[in-house]
Amino acid sequence: MSSPKKRNNRKIILQIHKILGLITGVVLFIVSITGCLWVFKDEIESFYTDYTYVTPQEQEFIISSKVKSIAEQIIPNKTIHGVIYGQPNEAIEVVFYQAEPELFYQSVFLDPYSGKFIKRVDNDSGFFAFVLKGHIRLWLPEAIGSRIVSYSILLFLVLLISGFFLWIPRNKKNWRQRLKFDWNSKTRWKRKNFDLHSITGFYISSLGLLFAFTGCVMAFNWFYFIAYIATGGDKAPQFILPQNISTTITNSDKNPPYDQLIPSLYKAYSEAKSFELHYPENDSTTVLVEVSNSAGLYYDMDYLFFDQNTLQEVETTSIYGKYKDAGFADKVIRMNYDIHVGSIGGLAGKIIAFLASLICASLPVTGVLLWYGRAYKKRPQVKEKLASAYSTQM
Repeated sequence: MSSPKKRNNRKIILQIHKILGLITGVVLFIVSITGCLWVFKDEIESFYTDYTYVTPQEQEFIISSKVKSIAEQIIPNKTIHGVIYGQPNEAIEVVFYQAEPELFYQSVFLDPYSGKFIKRVDNDSGFFAFVLKGHIRLWLPEAIGSRIVSYSILLFLVLLISGFFLWIPRNKKNWRQRLKFDWNSKTRWKRKNFDLHSITGFYISSLGLLFAFTGCVMAFNWFYFIAYIATGGDKAPQFILPQNISTTITNSDKNPPYDQLIPSLYKAYSEAKSFELHYPENDSTTVLVEVSNSAGLYYDMDYLFFDQNTLQEVETTSIYGKYKDAGFADKVIRMNYDIHVGSIGGLAGKIIAFLASLICASLPVTGVLLWYGRAYKKRPQVKEKLASAYSTQM
């Protein structure tokens, strides 16, 4: 038998668990369901993005400055975020992005050999854009929705921990009931609902904690820095764009030196999946090229910085440099997104993430049903007693 103090502590934990569950239930349900859908975004989009492929040719890609010129004619007066160069059979993607004065996020696809315009795509519309908006801000204005989601995920950590303590059986003989479904024809739906909430909650708790933790790393800067320092990080965990080493400004009448970068990088990184070039922001900043070394993954990318005048490679003090130079804490942070969506484990990891997120979505539903059953189970009995008492007086 448990002591009165333990029973009292359990009641307090149950009350906290119940209140937090009712407060965050709808948010966690939406975030979990949209998370399920987002997991297989790349695989689903591959069925209808045939415009991203071209016929390979025996010639060099058009130079980067030419790509910039063509793209700016198609979408003038907007900021180019980067240019993605893929394999010989893939179109060049020019990504336009700016947050102010209003969000603009579109891509232009060009033939890498001729520069011919293929397609313009609005990345802020469509099914998966809708899913993402629900996942990160509940389709509400950014300032409001993102805060609600962020703090709900933080509270989800508390829910999972408190749920584990409530799951622990009071008696040894009840362990079996907490580890497996032991249903028969006489098992009532309330018992089944309780088992669905407690047993599946227990088995999914570790993955739920992982989703919540990685979500908090992306949602809160303070959480991000604590996670990095706690794992032994000693570099600058934020992204840093180094300045040029040289002071000589390139003659604007000639092709800029960065036109030579992509051809040389294709030779140096022959196994790379793609290269994303970011044009220099001004005369003093370096040229950034992100080298994707694995399809569908971000953690092992190489971030290369080059003096825009001399193309001399510039080192960075940030964790976002060459992957081979990354320490344990650097890798933990860099793997965060890939872990969050399950892609770190390939297709199997995505399937696990999908199922785990789906089960997480069921927890608020079964939890509300538990609360409803306990809060209102006595009301019918009270009504029956009142009716019986009234009839006896007649």
